[in-house]
Parts: sequence; structure tokens; C-alpha cells
Amino acid sequence: MATPMIMEPTPLISRDENAVTDGMGESPTNGTAGESPVNNTERQKRSMPVDIFELMSGSPSKKKRKKVPVQSQPKNAVCALNELRPGLVYTTVDQSGPVHAPTFTVSVEVNGQQFEGQGRSKKLAKHAAAEAALRSFVQFKNAPEAQQAMNMHIADLDFTSDITESEGDLFNAFQPGHTPGPDASSAPEGQEGVGSGSPSALQNGGSGVASSGAAAAAAAARAARGGPLRNMHPVFPPDKSPVMLLNELRPGVKYECVGENGEPYAKFTMTVVVDGETFEGTGPSKKLGKAAAAKAALAKLYNLTFSPFNSPLPAGRAIGSPGSQPGFEALALPQVLADHIARLVIGKFTALMEGNPGHARRKVLAGIVLTAGPQMEAARVISIATGTKCINGEHMSVTGASLNDTHAEIVARRCLCDFLYSQLELHLDPATCEQSVLVLNPNGKGFILRDGVKLHLYISTAPCGDARIFSPHEAATHDDSVDKHPNRKARGQLRTKIESGEGTIPVKSSDGIQTWDGVLQGQRLLTMSCSDKLARWNVVGVQGALLSHFMEPIYLESIVLGSLFHPSHMYRAVCGRIENTVQGLPPPYRLNKPLMSLITSPEVRQPGKAPNYSVNWTIGQEGPEIINSVTGKDERGQASRLCKQGLFRRFFNLMGKIPTRTGTTKDGCSHVYANAKSIVIDYKMAKEQLVMAFQKAELGMWLKKPLDQDMFELEDVELPAGATTAAEDLKPALDIKPSVDIKPSLDIKPPSDIKPSATHLPQP
Repeated sequence: MATPMIMEPTPLISRDENAVTDGMGESPTNGTAGESPVNNTERQKRSMPVDIFELMSGSPSKKKRKKVPVQSQPKNAVCALNELRPGLVYTTVDQSGPVHAPTFTVSVEVNGQQFEGQGRSKKLAKHAAAEAALRSFVQFKNAPEAQQAMNMHIADLDFTSDITESEGDLFNAFQPGHTPGPDASSAPEGQEGVGSGSPSALQNGGSGVASSGAAAAAAAARAARGGPLRNMHPVFPPDKSPVMLLNELRPGVKYECVGENGEPYAKFTMTVVVDGETFEGTGPSKKLGKAAAAKAALAKLYNLTFSPFNSPLPAGRAIGSPGSQPGFEALALPQVLADHIARLVIGKFTALMEGNPGHARRKVLAGIVLTAGPQMEAARVISIATGTKCINGEHMSVTGASLNDTHAEIVARRCLCDFLYSQLELHLDPATCEQSVLVLNPNGKGFILRDGVKLHLYISTAPCGDARIFSPHEAATHDDSVDKHPNRKARGQLRTKIESGEGTIPVKSSDGIQTWDGVLQGQRLLTMSCSDKLARWNVVGVQGALLSHFMEPIYLESIVLGSLFHPSHMYRAVCGRIENTVQGLPPPYRLNKPLMSLITSPEVRQPGKAPNYSVNWTIGQEGPEIINSVTGKDERGQASRLCKQGLFRRFFNLMGKIPTRTGTTKDGCSHVYANAKSIVIDYKMAKEQLVMAFQKAELGMWLKKPLDQDMFELEDVELPAGATTAAEDLKPALDIKPSVDIKPSLDIKPPSDIKPSATHLPQP
């Protein structure tokens, strides 16, 4: 028979760290025989395990709660005034403005004096009146106490500053007012309680966003006194809609619909009048048109832009200076100028299509605007183009009579070449040479642009390829403008357009070298994307190889987009992807970094099939030219004036009659198109360095068209009629007066020490 095992009681740990019980609740070490039963019971409870004690008591042990001190909320102006003067009566004395946005005026009497305040509601007006009353007799110990009473908070408060806060710093509503001059110290009389913030004061030192009202007014007052500017809490544009922000700044502004017959992407035209100036905005709905008008007003009056760039253009920036690597903020084109450029291009296209509504439908619109000084009124549209297609391979011309690429920005650039030829042709006659935007180079070799003349490219959407493929939507904020995955291999790759279709594919997935017979037998003709061509223009210039015989490279000053603008992708596409690999460019070639911006009335996506035609126009032409995108010729089957053959013919008519950079004579210049381009050695070297830069960055190989199409030759050369008519339309933009002391010397090459006279420079 098995002997039963006797289990000994297990010692239990009690609440007392030094006490160990024997399972019966008694402590052999601390227990005393003479203790009373009550004391033993209490000691047993204290020495029992925690979980057993809680189980016996039927409820968990109560923990002591820490008392959290309650912070008192800062008192507003009404509360502070009522503590000092109980029983005050506030009276509503006026109500103005429209029903949906009224402005109330409330009055209060303190010490026999009336104080008034205005606001969008009676409550806000009451607070404003209380602030005005407090300002008259309350003296706080220091500025932070006053700010707390007024429910204002300023970040990074400098307690060591000797400059005290003035009334204008502490009690100012978010309202624009007097712009202080260099010696101004306070707002003008009669504007008590109204901020003296200037438009420049409303932007947060380099962030391009508006500061809060009180902070902006305080910054303006400190700047007027020469005090230090401090970082205020900004009110970022995405926090409030443009309409709401403008209504807070200018209560009671009225919007008016002035047009409802525009294109589907800009059907409604809304206007708003502020300070006697009318601001206009367009959109597919009245709401979007109203927002666009408010954006335009905020950009002009307060320098407040809703662009994803985070700061305006710094003063005195050297555009595209060699070796400079500016951030996004240094590449932001002023919003007012960007909107003006877009309006000029869209307005010109609308005027051209009034008599031809059948070809007014388009998906992409591009244009180039010339400015000759800071006055925007003097800007002139140089070229207009539409289109989204490329030529069909079977229609390629062996004589250079077809346009291979009819995308809008590409055709607009060819129109610019047409314009530059007309400006060179003005130098054939001494009576018209002063009307040209081109002047003799001081070294006597070729021509350069006049001082102050700049070219701006507008495109209604991001260029196809690397700039558009990763930008399905606009970047709404500065955070959105930064590429979250910049090191992905797909970023920056060279891409090609496909024949008879839209969109692009990477070069690495293409068939490599293209041949004439391969395309004729059915191989798809591939053309480099618009993003890649823009990158090429920023290295070799927009003038092309032939015009490089006569002039130094010409670079774009800015690129304005109408939609799908993403600063990070756009910058990478047009210049950023090769800025670390391009090197050895022969002077005067360089890597240009154009300014960029998005307009305040962005176009919406237009679903549907793109038209098979392209419209183009150059200043000086009576009407637009319509090109069939499939054949690359006009509707009658004739060659366009912009085709290779047409521009090559104008090149030969100038050769030997005006100075050249290369020293090439008419007899020494080949009549073969490809050979005439290859003579410009520095242009050829710059293009080779561009191709090598893409290869070093592992972005692909630049794909060329079949070489056979550039081997055509000219036989008869004659000057096209009406080639110099562009000067009459351009003269108002330049305001250049012809010189009377110019003598004809066309057949004589000028010596190197002759410099252009002062009359060659544009008048400011």
C-alpha cells in the first residue's frame, strides 16, 4: 500500500518586503505569542499575497490619483474689460456688406468715451471694441501679459530685446492697411486697430505663405522701426480657401460672373474688384472661377501665392548662373507674371480661332511670350501652337517637307525659329535693323539678344515624358512638391513618343537605332519626349543648329504650366537629372535652369480623343496654319513654312549677307542639310556632352531619327515673300527708334573691335 505524500505549505510573499508567511498566515520570525487577536488579524491581512487580499475583499485595491493642475484659459478682451468696468453695454450701431458676408460695427462707452469695433460677426465686432477700449487705458506689465489678454501668441519671443511692443504690434486685426515707408513708424491717423502690414510683410520670411494677422502687422511695425523680424505662426494657404482668405482680408468683396461661353475647361469667367482693380479667374464651374479670381487678387495685393513653391524669387538672382544649384524656392516665377503670360497666350489663341471654330478644339496649348523690360504691358506673344501627335512613319519626307513632331511645345519652338529668322532678315536693310530684337555681338561675331529681352514658354499641361508621368495631380502643398522616392530607377529616364498615339515609353525598351527602311516596313517611328527636348534646349539653346551659325545660344527665362505642375518632377525633367553629370560644355553653352510656375486658374483634364491636327502661328502672320499631324503637311498637302526645308532655305538666303559666329561663307557652306548643321562645332560638342550626361546618369541613350531624312539638298534658294513683316507687330513691345547714322555695310564683315552703339539697346 502506497504511503500518501504529505504536501508542506508553500511560503507566500506578503505585502511587507521583509515578511515571509508559512501558509497558515503566521510569521515565525515576527510573530509574538502575546499579541491580541485584532492585531493578529490586521497583521495577517497585511501579510497575505496581493491577489488573495483583493479576492477576499471583493474589489481591487484603490490607487492614489495624482492631481493634475488645471491651467486657466487666457481671458479675452471682453472678459478683461468686464472685470475692470462691470456692467458695460455693447451696442450694434451699423451693419454693412452683402447678406452672405455682412460687416457689423459694435460700440461700447468706457469712461465717457465711445470705442467701436468691426467684424464679420457681432461677437468679433464686440471683441474688437473691447480691444480698442483696453488699449486706451490698460497698461500691462509686459508684452506677453497683453498678448495673453488679447488671446494672441507669438512664437520665439525675444525676452532680451530692448525694443518694446507698441500698440500696433499687440492689437491688430488681420487686415491690410497702410504700407509703411522707410521712415514710417506708425499707421496713419484714422486707422486705429487696422494693421499696417504691407504685402511684403504678409509673407513669412522666405516661405511664401501668409502669416497670421497680428503677427504680420507686428512684423510690419518692427520692420518700419528697424527692429528684428521674428518667426510668426503662419496661416498656410491649404488651411483656408482663397475666397475665405480674401474675405477675411477684405470683407464685403463681391464676385461677378462676366462670361459663360468659354471652353469646357474654362467655361465661366469670374471677376472681383479690390481697391478699384479688377481680378479675373476662369474655371469649369463658377466656384473654381471664383477661387481663381481670389488667388489672382491675393497674389497681386499680398504676394500670397498658392504655388507649391515655398518662397518667392529672391531679388537679384542670376538666372541659370554656372555652378549654381538653387532650390525650388529660387526657381519660382512671380505669380502675377505667370498669370499674365498665360492670359496673353490663351487670349491670342482665342482671337486667332474666332474665324475658324472648326479647329479651335485642342488638348494642349503652348506659346512663347517675349518681354523687353519689367513692364508687363510691353509683353508680346511670339508664337502659338497646339497638338499632341507625331507623324505617321509612312509619311516621312526625304526632302524635309514634313513636320515629324506636332506636339504643341515643339511646334511653338519651331515658330520661335521662324521669328528669329525674321529678326535676322531685318539686318539686311539698315533702315530696319534697329527694329530687331537681335544686335551685333560686341566681338563682331554673330548676334545676341538685346539687353532685357527674355523669352517665356507657356504650356497648358506638363510636357510629356519624365515631367508628366509621375505628376497625375498638382502638388497642393510644399510637402507634396518634394519627391518621396527620388532614387527610383524610373525617375529621369529618357522616354519616346510612339507613332499614331499618345503617351511615352522608356528608351531602354525601344528597338535602338531607327532605320528608314525599317520604319517604311512597319516599324513604329519613335520620337524623343517633350521633357527630353526641353532638357536639350536648356543645354544647347532653343535656336537650333542652323541658327547657331548666326547667334549665340538663347535660353528660356521661364516655363509656365497650366496644369499637372509638380516642382520636383518638373525640375528634374528639364535640368535636374543631368546637373551632376553634364560637363565640358564649350562656352557660351551652359546648363540653364528656367524659372517655373503654375497659373492660378489651372486647366482641368479633358477626356476624349485628341484631334489629328496642329495649329501654329508666328507673330507677323495674318492667320494660323493648320497642319495634319498624320502627314506633317497642311490640309492641301503642301509643306509647312516651319519644316526643315523651309527653314533651311531661309538660312541660305542669309548666309554671306550678315556676320556669322562660325566664319562660314555661302560658298563654303554645304547645301546638304545634315552637313550644314554639323559645321557648328561648339553646338555639336554641346549636344554630344548632353548625350553623354544622360548615359553617365544611366538614363538611357538618346534616340535619333533615321539619318536619311536629313540628307536632302537645296538647289534653288530664294527669299520668301513677307518674311520681314514680324517687325511691325513687335515694335510696340521694344519701343526701339531707328538710328540715322547707320550706313549700309552688309557685304563687309565688321572688325572685332566694333561694338554696337547705344541705339542698339532697347529703351527701358
